[in-house]
Amino acid sequence: MSDAPLVCWKCGASLASLSLPLLRTEECRTCRAELHVCRMCRFYDTSKAKSCAEPIADEVQDKTRSNFCGYFLAAGDRFRPQDGAGDRAKTALESLFSTKK
Repeated sequence: MSDAPLVCWKCGASLASLSLPLLRTEECRTCRAELHVCRMCRFYDTSKAKSCAEPIADEVQDKTRSNFCGYFLAAGDRFRPQDGAGDRAKTALESLFSTKK
C-alpha cells in the first residue's frame, strides 16, 4: 500500500474510517462506489497487459466493479478528478454520426 491516505478512487472522499483489508462488498460512504475494484488496487496500471502489474492475476473485465482478485491491495493514490474530456468526446462522436438533420 502507498503512503498516501486512503481515498475513494471515484470521488476522492477519505476512507480513513474503514479498516483494512477492504472487504469485497465495501462501498464509499460518499458516492457509493464499490471499493474492492481494480481501479483502487496498487497493481492497477493501464500500461500493462490486462491493466494489471501482477502478472499471474486473472483478468477482470470491469475495472470499476467489485471482484474476487486475491492480489488486491488498496492504494490511496488512485483518485483522478474527471475533467469531462470523455463526456465531450462522446458528445462529439454522437453528433458526428447522428442521423438527425
